[in-house]
Amino acid sequence: MARRRFTARLPMAVMAAVAVLSTMAAAVSPAAGASALAAAAAGQGPDKPTIRYTEYGIPHITASNWEGLGTGYGYAAAKDNICTLADTYLMANAQRSRYLGPDGKASPGENQNTTTNLNSDLYFQRIKDNRVVERLLDQPAPNGPEPEVKEAIRGYVQGYNRYLAETGVNNISDPACRGAAWVRPITELDVYRHAHAEIIMGSADPLLDGQVTAAPPGASAAAPQAPSPQETAARIRDALAVSRQQSMGSNALAVGSQGVGGGTGMLLANPHFPWQGKNRMWQSQLTIPGKINVSGASLLGFPAVNIGHNEDVAWSHTVATVAPFGLFDVQVDPLNPTHYLVDGAWQQMASQQVGVDVLNADGSIGKVTRTLWSTRYGPIVTSVLGIPLPWVVSAHAVRDVNMDNLRALNTWFHLDQAKDVNGVVDALETTQGVPFFNTVASDRKGNALYADIQATPNITDEHAESCLTLTGRLLFHQELRLPNVPPVSVFDGKRSACDWPDDPNAVAPGLLDPHKQPRLIRKDFAGNANDSAWLANPEQPLSFPRVMGDTAAPRSLRTQELILTAQKRIDGTDGLPGRGFTPENMRQLLFADNSRAADLALDATVAMCRSLPFGLIVVDGNLVNVSEACPILAAWRDHAYTADSRGSWLFENYWAFLLGGQAIEKLPWRVPFDPKDPVHTPNSLDSGSSAVRDAFGRAVLALRRAGVPLNAPLSDVQKVTRNGEQIPIHGSISELGVLNVVTPGLVDGEPDIVFGSSFIQLVKFTADGPPQACSVLAYSQSADPNSPHHVDQTKLFAAGQWVTERFTEAQIAASPALETKVLS
Repeated sequence: MARRRFTARLPMAVMAAVAVLSTMAAAVSPAAGASALAAAAAGQGPDKPTIRYTEYGIPHITASNWEGLGTGYGYAAAKDNICTLADTYLMANAQRSRYLGPDGKASPGENQNTTTNLNSDLYFQRIKDNRVVERLLDQPAPNGPEPEVKEAIRGYVQGYNRYLAETGVNNISDPACRGAAWVRPITELDVYRHAHAEIIMGSADPLLDGQVTAAPPGASAAAPQAPSPQETAARIRDALAVSRQQSMGSNALAVGSQGVGGGTGMLLANPHFPWQGKNRMWQSQLTIPGKINVSGASLLGFPAVNIGHNEDVAWSHTVATVAPFGLFDVQVDPLNPTHYLVDGAWQQMASQQVGVDVLNADGSIGKVTRTLWSTRYGPIVTSVLGIPLPWVVSAHAVRDVNMDNLRALNTWFHLDQAKDVNGVVDALETTQGVPFFNTVASDRKGNALYADIQATPNITDEHAESCLTLTGRLLFHQELRLPNVPPVSVFDGKRSACDWPDDPNAVAPGLLDPHKQPRLIRKDFAGNANDSAWLANPEQPLSFPRVMGDTAAPRSLRTQELILTAQKRIDGTDGLPGRGFTPENMRQLLFADNSRAADLALDATVAMCRSLPFGLIVVDGNLVNVSEACPILAAWRDHAYTADSRGSWLFENYWAFLLGGQAIEKLPWRVPFDPKDPVHTPNSLDSGSSAVRDAFGRAVLALRRAGVPLNAPLSDVQKVTRNGEQIPIHGSISELGVLNVVTPGLVDGEPDIVFGSSFIQLVKFTADGPPQACSVLAYSQSADPNSPHHVDQTKLFAAGQWVTERFTEAQIAASPALETKVLS
């Protein structure tokens, strides 16, 4: 996301509020810091929250209670990313148009940047007007926050505001918000609203615009022509596929005692998150002696670790194939389209006036008000990712499984304190707060866990069969399949029985019984790369309700690569010494940047190239000589997307043309997909296919027109720009079956990474002793270009290097970079 630069000055009233909050913080020497933590070594936390910084600006935060821990977290997080955090509170409070103007781009997911500030504000203002978050805060746990969560967030607010008061808005280092009127002290409600906005992101991203622009057809206007169910389903499916490819994903691999060399368990956490905006991750260690000691990363503004480890268990998340929303097709009265039919009786839609302040072009503040509509099922929506759902003879309402979910905060607090993978499962089942993620974990006891236990709509296969419309059937069962597209339901809203029923075993109304959701515990390995739960381990395929994803269907090339990497390393057949995973060979295998697509198709592509008469291909009437490309690809024998690889960029462009948005099994393979051998099929690309020749010719032509040499090393074309310096980045796009996913693009017109490998962590357990961990935060700790930790880990990632974690007191104290801050 493009960085915004603002010069507006802080209003006097806000300056006064900041001044009132001003207080002193003591910066102490490492020796004094060690003295202050003497109590911690004896099992008693320090009286004052203490932040110890080690290499690369990683904070180790220690306190005697949850409020103090939150205070340290809030202070340290604001120090690194005050502008990004302030921007998130602006969004969650529906004030982007008030300060930044209504026309700016403000996608809730910061990925595709498709919605405007005005639409974003209208969406979140409706949530504010309906007091959604306030109602959830009033509920007892697990639906409301547990006492420890409330204490930590209370402290977080104190720490954030303290940093802001000490620094002053006009003295913020980051020019993106220095002196901006929208940077202000926050409240606890701000933090909960932001958390809620993150939790509903899986529904807000595709449906926000369609909800705030929904309007009944005018009485005199000609009714638009409704597309066929087949066309609607295909267009929504394609839009969802593109959205999945251009937003978040992840790999995670848990290895049990049978697959670890010299240890009992290992975990690879490899989330693929945006490199800009509110979904940046931030690394920390959080300790209350005797209560919690957890290290890892979280989304900014969450005073807990979302992905990481404690003394006994390590876990990560991957984006799941559950659709966190469902649609209901309601028949409307053609003479009064705000009436809809349920169980043979007409009901009146609810209307709601939602208004937001907007900054006019002349600097004055105006007001925009819209009428938004809803039904018993939820709000009316007239598009999904820009695909129209016309409000004509029927309208569509949306139900969001996470709209009443603040439980995720409880989930992560429980995960941070789990003792083994069974404790992880218990945390997932008793909270059902995970919003649209799988969980993968390993523990000191030698167990590897995969679990897709989350907030899932209560749509059993029987319920779906009874209630799906024709459009819904095409989307849900995906006769028009594309990889990783979640099964979206469209139900018959004329029957109230088609609403999601309540299950007595679920934590909240409308949720699927958690015991029906898939999980697997093994001693060899379990993993996920954003496909469904079916092949978490191919030796033990899983079954589950269709709402959670597909079975017996082709896997993505990235899933194949993850499984083959695990199997070969455990068997010792990958060409590396020995058998089983170690931190060293797991790092090596991840940053080998091997392409499964190249494994399957490079030889056939080279054979096709060499067989062409005179090396010529006709592309759209252009005669393209590709003979130069044949030896370049033939020499690319390691199939790697490392910085110095030549031929990889040519292959990436060719593969993109060949796929053309299709599912992988639709390519011209000689051996089709076989559900009995899903990891190795399809295979054997047909080198005689005209589609192969055409895609190859288009790739060569495209690179020549762009002025990129066919043998250009990856480092020439895939870079990030930091403070005017361009840094080559290794890795590649998901469609090539590369585990180290990076998706290049432009930010502020400069080469950058839009999303991809973000916080990467390897954790190894032995029978005793502390966890052995290393990590790298690919975009570094701070979004502030003036911070010393704005680009340090980015350069480390670019060089294929890692940070050795400091987890124990002795390891932290031994850091040559140690700096300590005690918050008095």
